[in-house]
Amino acid sequence: MRSPDRLLSGALLASLLCIAPTFSLPAAAQQAQPASAAATNPLSLDGVRALLARGDAAAAAGRLTEARGFYDQARDLSRRLLGFYRDLSGSFRGLDARIPREMDQKGRETLTLLSQANLRLAAVFRRLNQPEVAVPLLVEVVKVMTPTSEEGRKAYQGLVEIGFVVTPYTAGQAAQ
Repeated sequence: MRSPDRLLSGALLASLLCIAPTFSLPAAAQQAQPASAAATNPLSLDGVRALLARGDAAAAAGRLTEARGFYDQARDLSRRLLGFYRDLSGSFRGLDARIPREMDQKGRETLTLLSQANLRLAAVFRRLNQPEVAVPLLVEVVKVMTPTSEEGRKAYQGLVEIGFVVTPYTAGQAAQ
C-alpha cells in the first residue's frame, strides 16, 4: 500500500504534467522549430533515409540479416508516412491548397524511398538465394513507380535476371 505522501507527490506530478504542455515557446523559437524537428524526427523522410543508409552499411559488411531488418523498417515507416501524408492532404483539400501540395510532394518522395527499400530488400533476398521472396517486392516497384521510372526499370530488369519474366523492357525502343 502506498503512503499518503507518495500519493500526494504522484498527484502533484500528474497535475504538473497536465499543465506543462500548455506552456508555449516564443514565436521566434516556434518558427525555428520545424527545421530542427524534421532533422531529428525519426518519423520523417530523413528517418527512412537513415534506415536505408544503415541497411546499406550492414549489407556492405555482409550482415544480410541485419540489412534485411533495416530495409523492412524503412518499408514499414514509408508506408506509415504515406498514410499520414494522404490523410493530411485530404483533410486540407479545399481549405488551403499549400498543404495538400506539400503532402502530395512528400508522398511522391516517400513512394520513391519505398521503392528503393524494396529494391534493396529484393537484392538481399537474391543474395540469400531466395528469389521467390524478391519477386513480389520487384513487382510492387514496377506497379508503384511505373516501368518508365529508374526504379521501375531496375525492378523489371531484376525480374528478367531472376527468370520470372523473359521479355526485356527496352524503354522507348520499338517492340520486336
